[in-house]
Parts: sequence; C-alpha cells; structure tokens
Amino acid sequence: MVMSLKRKAPREISSELELINRLLDLDNVSVLELGCGAAEKTRQIAERTNIASIIAVEIDPLQHDKNLQITDLPKVAFKSYGAEAIDEASDSFDVVMMFKSLHHVPAESMDQAMREIHRVLRPGGRAYFSEPVFDGAFNEIMRLFHDEENVRRLAFEALKRAVDSSLFILEAEFFFDNIIRLKSWEQYQDGILNVTHTDHQLSDDTLAEVKNRFLAHEGQDGFVFEIPNRVDVLMKAGTSTG
Repeated sequence: MVMSLKRKAPREISSELELINRLLDLDNVSVLELGCGAAEKTRQIAERTNIASIIAVEIDPLQHDKNLQITDLPKVAFKSYGAEAIDEASDSFDVVMMFKSLHHVPAESMDQAMREIHRVLRPGGRAYFSEPVFDGAFNEIMRLFHDEENVRRLAFEALKRAVDSSLFILEAEFFFDNIIRLKSWEQYQDGILNVTHTDHQLSDDTLAEVKNRFLAHEGQDGFVFEIPNRVDVLMKAGTSTG
C-alpha cells in the first residue's frame, strides 16, 4: 500500500466514529488521544465504544482547564503535554489517536512525536491519524488568514517517514469528506476566528475579505462546506523504544 498526500475519491461513511470502529478493534483497549481539543471525539469514543479507558491530552491551557471541568466521563482522564514529549510509560497503550492535531505539532518536533507515539504503544498497537486535506472552498477561505497547506504537507511527510523507516507499518489509508454546516458569519467567527489555540490577527481589510468570501457560500441550508480528510492507521513495528 502506498501513502498518498493527494486527495483520492472519497468513500462513504456515516461518521468518523463509524470509520474508527471499522478500522480498529476498540474492545477493552486503553487509548491515548493527543490534541483532544474540546473533547468532542473523546466523548463519542468514551460513551459509544467498549474501550477500557482513554487519556485525553490537550496542550492549550485554556481548553485544558475547560476539559478538567468535565465530570460525567468516568473512563476519561484529562492531561496536558505535547505529542513530542508524552508523559506516559512505554508500552502502555493499545491505541493512540490524533484527530486533526498532528499538523499542529511544531514541524521540527513531528518526527520526535512519531517516535514518542511508537514508544508508548504496546507491541502491535495501532496509531490512528485523521488529518484534513488542504482542498476545497473552506480551506481557500482559511488561506486568507491561516494558510495550513504547508504544515499539513509536513504532517503527511512525517507519517510517511515513520512508515518508510519501518517505525510503523501502514495498515489502512482512507479518504472521506465530512460536512460543516454553519448558520451565520457570527458562528464562523466564534468557531474559527476566535479559537483559543491560535491567535488570529486579522487586519480590517483581511477580515472584510474573509467575510465576503464566506457569505458568498450562503445557500438554502445556511453555509455548507465539504471538508476532505485522510485517515492513516499505522501499526507499531519492532520492539519498545523505551
């Protein structure tokens, strides 16, 4: 199997959780989620699969503080550290997951993050990486103030190096689209421009251009964008590095 950066024809899934269950055996496993954000995927996995436990990690201190207020997920423990310095024992997880977070790791630390993921996985453990593909109207709007094309390419190259160096074995690669539905420009501002993990500094002219491009996509159902994604499932190769 050959890894591909370019977008392939997407295959149908009902949700990414359905894809996770299709590609991974989550029965009674221990999970490490790196870059959990607001813990939306964390909640889905904790409540709707048969995992034993999940440690959900977020490096953004503001979001981490919010996550610590979540008290209704007994299988979940929230922690804060970077993927390049995982504060966990070697060979301690069956599955490591990153949802749209590998490209947020500093470029110079991506290879170290892959080594750390290899270290904390048990022999034969799986790493699940879900990364957005830089394509489509939504990304072209984002490009005006936060161009992620290069960092997403660097994240893919880090994954490929981890496979080419025999650190991991590529088990599956899957392309799919997910749909973002927004009701208003204000919702876009709150959810995209005002995130706590990135300080977007937009000039008045840039803000006006972003708004104009966004509003041009209004339809009967509000603002609907197809977001292309790529999932790579890697299996830990070799023995522990710890």
